[in-house]
Amino acid sequence: MPVPAPELGSFDFVPETKENLEWADLVTVDLSLFNTPEGKKELAQTLIKAVREDGFFYVKNFNISQERVNRQFAIGKRFHDIPLEEKLKYVPEGLDEGKFNGYIPAGRRILEPVSGLRDRVAMYNIPKFDGHFPHSHPPLIQDNLPEIEEFARSLHSEVLDPLHELLAIALELPEDYFTNIHKYQVKSEDHLRYMKYGKFTPEENKQLGYLWGQGHTDLGSWTLLFRQPVAALQIQNHKTGEWKHVKPQDATLTVNACDALSFLTGGYVRSTIHRVTSPPKDQQHVDRLGLLYFSRPNNDVPLKTVDSPVLQREGYTKNSFEESGNPVPTMEEWTFAKQKWQRTKNVVRGDAKHQNALILPGHREKVYA
Repeated sequence: MPVPAPELGSFDFVPETKENLEWADLVTVDLSLFNTPEGKKELAQTLIKAVREDGFFYVKNFNISQERVNRQFAIGKRFHDIPLEEKLKYVPEGLDEGKFNGYIPAGRRILEPVSGLRDRVAMYNIPKFDGHFPHSHPPLIQDNLPEIEEFARSLHSEVLDPLHELLAIALELPEDYFTNIHKYQVKSEDHLRYMKYGKFTPEENKQLGYLWGQGHTDLGSWTLLFRQPVAALQIQNHKTGEWKHVKPQDATLTVNACDALSFLTGGYVRSTIHRVTSPPKDQQHVDRLGLLYFSRPNNDVPLKTVDSPVLQREGYTKNSFEESGNPVPTMEEWTFAKQKWQRTKNVVRGDAKHQNALILPGHREKVYA
């Protein structure tokens, strides 16, 4: 049951855009079907199609009320309204080395070198409540911490555990295979994030080529994105290479598969390429507030290809590390190698050296248009 929490006030979502955008046609994983063997089998096939073709998909009927979600958005909004000097007290030590729990201020990247325009992306990351991480937060977060913990834990039991079980079924593995390497009580770098994309003026958006964040993949297993109506997220279809907007759907999560699952399946699960554009004209006057959860395997898990009958039949038996003969990293090694690259300060968009940096032996990163 949700825990009582201080009064936060209401959170009002902006209206959806009226512009005629090209929306991605994504499948929906309906977890109301999860409780029967036949339903699981159907959902497993739906899920594997999604992660092979689109990478993004919707999840509905995941047993977390919209009221609870709205309260998290309200906490996020209230946090980002705190004066900057107060938030800066919670910047993590070692940010330049890839540390990320706490406040990450905006402006670390130069988006347009001539004008000097910098990113306006700020975030606050809250790690797992598994006993491995300190929880020292601003009073607003601390006052609401029991509710935040309950919400974060419920994402594991109600969303992530079912997705991991379905993936195992689809790959003809024991049903607990992926849940066993994503145990909540074992140390991993999962985190809940309150994220804010600050708005740009129409003139600034034009200078940026209407692109706020270049195409990239996420480093973990799954990213959970809660519905918000500002239309800025685009995904690249694995087959066609086309960019399309992701439409906000009521009472759903938008989920994408990430790098760790791609490594663990020898590339069979595709890590989804996505980017953030400037919103449509009728939404450019507002900031874009995001509520996300990043799922990652336990830190000690080696990212080697699993021994799956499906992968054997389909010929996906080695990931890029294994094919190159380089050491296979643990999830912890992979996390901080990529996070250090992602958090590089003062990097200029278009810097080829950074965009294709060798972050571990056998792996060069890539930024997409």
